[in-house]
Amino acid sequence: MKTIALIIGALLISLCPMTYAQSNNKIKKNMENKKVLVAFFSRADENYNVGHIEKGNTHIVAEMIAQKTHGELFHIVTVKPYPAEYMPCVKQAKQEKESGARPEIKGDVKVEEYDVVYLGYPNWWGDMPMAVYTFIEKHDWKGKTVIPFCTHEGSGLSGTEEKIRQACKGATVEKGLAIKGSVAQNSRDKAKQSVDIWLGVSEKR
Repeated sequence: MKTIALIIGALLISLCPMTYAQSNNKIKKNMENKKVLVAFFSRADENYNVGHIEKGNTHIVAEMIAQKTHGELFHIVTVKPYPAEYMPCVKQAKQEKESGARPEIKGDVKVEEYDVVYLGYPNWWGDMPMAVYTFIEKHDWKGKTVIPFCTHEGSGLSGTEEKIRQACKGATVEKGLAIKGSVAQNSRDKAKQSVDIWLGVSEKR
């Protein structure tokens, strides 16, 4: 009996990657023939755990997603730049969150013309940067599919999926992806593998 139980357990484990791949491939199929936007906020300069960087962590992940989904990129950029030094930026981000600020952003994109929007951001104080809310509140999200992704250093997505669900009224919000910023910056093959699995373009677990 013990041997039979072990064999059954091994079979179930072996089926897990297949089930995972089938689930993701179903999502991928549902995204076919859809117009895709990858909108993201990302900040370069001095960042936690990676030092001074030329390209923001979330920017790197956004490009990976756009490359795999053939989506168009839109970088959410504030009119007034954040401080280049890490601690002053952290302080400003906290003040903006506490006051519910909506920083002015440069340019825009017609979200209403897309079917699927991948929405990316760093996790700042357990939330999206307030500039992402500025972007969200400019648009009508009814009927859209919104798929979050974030970079972080331990806090993951926090409660941002639900916050997006509340802010993007009328949209369907899918399960998001969280990647450590240090991985996106310094271990890009590993980050790419995580993106591929999440998007359902890899059968690796």
